Amino acid sequence: MRDRLWSFLLSFSVVGLLLGTLFFAVSLTPSLLPRTYVTQGILSGVAMACGYGLGVALAALWRWFELPVTQGPVRLWLRVVAGAFCAIVVLVFLWRAAEWQNSIRTLMHLPPIETAHPFYVGAIALGIFLLLFAVGKLFALVVRLIASTSRVAAPRRLSYVIGTALAATLFWTMADGLLLRFVLHTADSSFRRLDQVIEPDTEEPSDPLKSGSAASLVRWDELGRMGRAFVSSGPTAQDIASFTGKPAVEPLRVYAGLNAAETPEARAKIALDELIRVGGFERSTLLVVMPTGTGWIDPEALDTVEYLHHGDIASVAIQYSYLASWLSLIAEPDYGAEAARALFRAVYNHWTTLPKDSRPKLYLYGLSLGALSSEQSAELFEVIGDPYQGALWAGPPFPSRIWRKMTADRNPGTPAWLPRFRDGSYVRFTSQKNVLPEAGDHWGPMRIVYLQYASDPVTFYDPYSLYRQPAWMAVPRGPDVSPDFQWYPVVTFLQLTLDMAMATTAPMGLGHVYAGEHYIDPWIAVTDVQDWSDADIARLKEKFRAGR
Repeated sequence: MRDRLWSFLLSFSVVGLLLGTLFFAVSLTPSLLPRTYVTQGILSGVAMACGYGLGVALAALWRWFELPVTQGPVRLWLRVVAGAFCAIVVLVFLWRAAEWQNSIRTLMHLPPIETAHPFYVGAIALGIFLLLFAVGKLFALVVRLIASTSRVAAPRRLSYVIGTALAATLFWTMADGLLLRFVLHTADSSFRRLDQVIEPDTEEPSDPLKSGSAASLVRWDELGRMGRAFVSSGPTAQDIASFTGKPAVEPLRVYAGLNAAETPEARAKIALDELIRVGGFERSTLLVVMPTGTGWIDPEALDTVEYLHHGDIASVAIQYSYLASWLSLIAEPDYGAEAARALFRAVYNHWTTLPKDSRPKLYLYGLSLGALSSEQSAELFEVIGDPYQGALWAGPPFPSRIWRKMTADRNPGTPAWLPRFRDGSYVRFTSQKNVLPEAGDHWGPMRIVYLQYASDPVTFYDPYSLYRQPAWMAVPRGPDVSPDFQWYPVVTFLQLTLDMAMATTAPMGLGHVYAGEHYIDPWIAVTDVQDWSDADIARLKEKFRAGR
């Protein structure tokens, strides 16, 4: 057993261990969001495996070119020195892990941690590394088997190229066709059942102006879990009037769930008919909403705009998925855009038939995947002759086409996390602190505002961080991004990937969790609210801040 253990330890690549240890160490440094010892251990284990794999590849390339390598006692001593160096690096960086995590927690107003549980982090990381190491060994075995078979008809080096290509294809097919399909199928079944659950504290509405009521064109069970929560929540006319001291009306909320019809066009038609039935086009403001992947609509966004308009507003939305946004983006990347176009086209086509002096002002809203889908509702040339009034898109995901274009073409000297675009008459960006007035008072016929936090990994995830520093990491950085966050090849990419998966675990008003108080100024700018004093706006912000 001792000989086998010694043989196993000597089988590790020195270059691989050195790079793996370096990747492990820098993975402990902060990124956008704080991490628990479990997520830190998983991240560090994956980072170490990636570094080790890169080191093995570099060593193989060295041998491929038949360059000299160490042998005998020198090689053994190099392994001992490398092992001691790796152990020291691991201990030093684990000791500093709590300090780095607290640099984020302080910015996010979270209590500091006394320890980052270095033993647990190390144990979890080691387990993940050994698991991936075993997968790597299996891959190498398959490469050798294929290479030995193909060597009958091909030179030795070419046979290894063939073996590597075929093994990579085989492993990718297994991961994509079996593992990913299993995960998506399991998630699909779970979210489908969850979507059908009717919460015991959510009763079918008796108000005929509510979707899901006896008078509605959409049955209660057709709304879906998130749709039922949407239409049964929100401020009443009495709530709004009590707060503002002014007359208010009951806000209208229309929703069509996935079970309402088979196709997005059919659901959009039902939603339009329902909107007409309840008198949505008779309100002064009409909001076309795209929900997130599960069908959820952020109450912090809708409640605030309903207060600002004294309830004289109607909102309409349709569901396009019941998967979480990131799963929906993988499994159904076009469903959101298809649903957004169907709903916007149905509402817009009816809206343009109404007299301009009596129809409501038309706006778009979306959060996260809803923002991405809402962006794709219509091209500018389709509405330029009779434009809608504007849009508020919060936490736009990094693939958002318009957002990416405006950010890339931002005015020189403005940061990527809070850019300015030309004269600000068409699109503006804001964050926790309202900077919309800084772009000037002039707005064009359409007002587009992006609400985004610098610490939001859904917005600022960058696939190219694998090999280059993202633009938003340049100085000056966002106020909610740790100054200790540094870019490292490969590792930063892994950190941001984990951050994106954990985006909604941040405190309210940070990460991908958008606060009602931060929606208020964008809504005022987009929908041109004029009848609120500064004191009343501050009071409304405090209401939503205190209601957390």
